[in-house]
Amino acid sequence: QVQLVESGGGLVQPGGSLRLSCAASGSIFSINVMGWYRQAPGKQRELVATITSGGSTNYAYSVKGRFTISRDNAKNTVYLQMNSLKPEDTAVYYCNARRIVWPTPIDSWGQGTQVTVSS
Repeated sequence: QVQLVESGGGLVQPGGSLRLSCAASGSIFSINVMGWYRQAPGKQRELVATITSGGSTNYAYSVKGRFTISRDNAKNTVYLQMNSLKPEDTAVYYCNARRIVWPTPIDSWGQGTQVTVSS
């Protein structure tokens, strides 16, 4: 299967920047889409950004223009560059790898990394 390890979270002031990393190992050849999700206490897990094997990206409206998802295929690593951070960005951020198969996609998840935006 796929193993995912996130890193790069921490405490940052509003307006600051942070870059998250997700290193993938295992059956990485089978991954179709990778993405970042986040979950704040008492809230639903929400999609932040995704990137397909073909390089197409999409973002939640709340992070458009501030966050950038990218990948380094040689390192099997996906990044989330977060700029202009806001307190509402505070959450545990999870890396996701999805294999699109019938009848339902197969998802792998990292352990999560805490991002706290506070002054």
